[in-house]
Amino acid sequence: MISLHRVEACYCNCNNYGPQDPITMELEPSPPGLEAEYRTIFTAGSLVFLQELVSAFDEEVDKILRLRISRKTHLDLSGDLPGFCEVTAPVRSDPSWRVRPVPQRLQRRHVDVGDLAPCDTQRFIQALSSPAQGLQVDFDDGNCPTYHNQIKGIYNVYRAVHNQFPNAPKISQAPVLMLRPRAWNMVEHNMMVKGKEVPGPLCDFGFLMFHCGKLLFDSESGPFFYLSKVESYMEARLWNNIFLWTEQKLGLPVGSIKATVLIENVLSAFEMEEILYELKDHSAGLNCGIWDYSASFVNKFGHRGAFLLPDRSKYVNMEKLFLRSYMDLLVQTCHRRGALATGGMAALLLPQDRDSAPYRAALANVTRLKLLEIKAGVDGFMVYDLGLIEPMQKLFQLHSQGDNQMHQLRDDLTVTPDDLLCMPAGGVTLYGLKYNIAVGILFIDAWLKGKGHFFYRGQVEDSATAEISRSQVWQWIRHQTQLEDDSRVVTRGLVTELTQEVMGELKVVTRCHTVREEQRLLTAAAMFLEVVQKRDFPEFLTTYLNLDHTFLSSQAKRHEGGAAGDVPRPKL
Repeated sequence: MISLHRVEACYCNCNNYGPQDPITMELEPSPPGLEAEYRTIFTAGSLVFLQELVSAFDEEVDKILRLRISRKTHLDLSGDLPGFCEVTAPVRSDPSWRVRPVPQRLQRRHVDVGDLAPCDTQRFIQALSSPAQGLQVDFDDGNCPTYHNQIKGIYNVYRAVHNQFPNAPKISQAPVLMLRPRAWNMVEHNMMVKGKEVPGPLCDFGFLMFHCGKLLFDSESGPFFYLSKVESYMEARLWNNIFLWTEQKLGLPVGSIKATVLIENVLSAFEMEEILYELKDHSAGLNCGIWDYSASFVNKFGHRGAFLLPDRSKYVNMEKLFLRSYMDLLVQTCHRRGALATGGMAALLLPQDRDSAPYRAALANVTRLKLLEIKAGVDGFMVYDLGLIEPMQKLFQLHSQGDNQMHQLRDDLTVTPDDLLCMPAGGVTLYGLKYNIAVGILFIDAWLKGKGHFFYRGQVEDSATAEISRSQVWQWIRHQTQLEDDSRVVTRGLVTELTQEVMGELKVVTRCHTVREEQRLLTAAAMFLEVVQKRDFPEFLTTYLNLDHTFLSSQAKRHEGGAAGDVPRPKL
């Protein structure tokens, strides 16, 4: 029997607001060892604030999720393709409107640190002391949303904003925190309001704003956010309403909250101007990233043969027309509306020996790819490796002028729907298939350990690369694609056979030394095969895992004091 704490009739007069009605919220008790963090975050006032926030917007959240389903169903039944919306044409054709200028600390966004899971205290402190302009404090792609990780992550942000880390700079002098709550597809299992699990992004956003929003504003360091997986301007409108509600509740001026929207879906690429328009008082610009965006093509059109995506390890990069057009349009859209345009994350890890040939090769590779983005007009991008911050900042200084590139309007550019929907030519290689299998399994294994990202073959992998990996394997099975190497057809049988082949390497990568660790890896492989063999494509791997009994039971055992990653026996 899971014990629940019930919070009833909590009243709080701080922050210029107080609830009008008694509330009932059900909340899981603290994970072992986090009792102090739990008491700090889950105060009576913060719980009342979150209950009111969820009550105000829960129905709207359900509505936008149903609209996603409706839109996908329409595309499937009609065979239509997305295009620029006629209803919102007046917004796009009106040259007069601009987003509100961002604060001074956001004007220069050359290099942010990405995939920074704040539950990792050591790396979080290292990043706070780095020369980066900003930190993507990630509760989404680079984070596994266990109860432990969410509480620890929010608590570490609380400590940073309240200047409680003795070896870190004050928040006004540290890189700006770009707080990234979970996306709309995620729920918080450990908290219920009015008998329903709380939407994950409202949980993260609510606690972060209650505890840190006013202090960040007063120190001219926020509150700033990244918004993940926004698919339409209606979702941007919902976020804008949440911001307005929160500013009023906490006594902040309108426009205090700023947010960068990640354009990670092919449908949102056709609504970038509308998304900026809906958030124009709160916009910190738009961001583009290669892998979630590419995976969205399989998500929305994967059953159509015309949208067969070739091997990402060989044929998919930002130089291909569909991705280059997406980045060009994002830069043009942002700059003509006075907004910042930022690029994706360099996932490569630098070897430790700076004098070695591998180090020089890795740095040259990152430099070449990021120079393409700078020349396209982006105002900044992300890196994972802290050692890349200064080389990439120097790259910006060499090839751009000023704090940003908003003067580059790209008026000569015309991007058509055909450009955005043009699949690159290419096939499927045995290497690419095995690589995708490995990344998918390793990601699930990481989640079963409570980790949101991992390292493989010299780079960091997170849910974005796991999404594209499992999406491609699913699509290649569905369309019975032939391998370039030997003309074998990609089938369930072949994928199962190759999964067994790669397990030897993966045991080394994950350092399996015990029966429990090997059992967990085998369970991850079985779950991966289950996902890629589904008749209907699971929309998000993270949603699938977050609702899966195997993952939930492994976290429940950890919550109850068992070993991290305890899992049921594998099916493979």
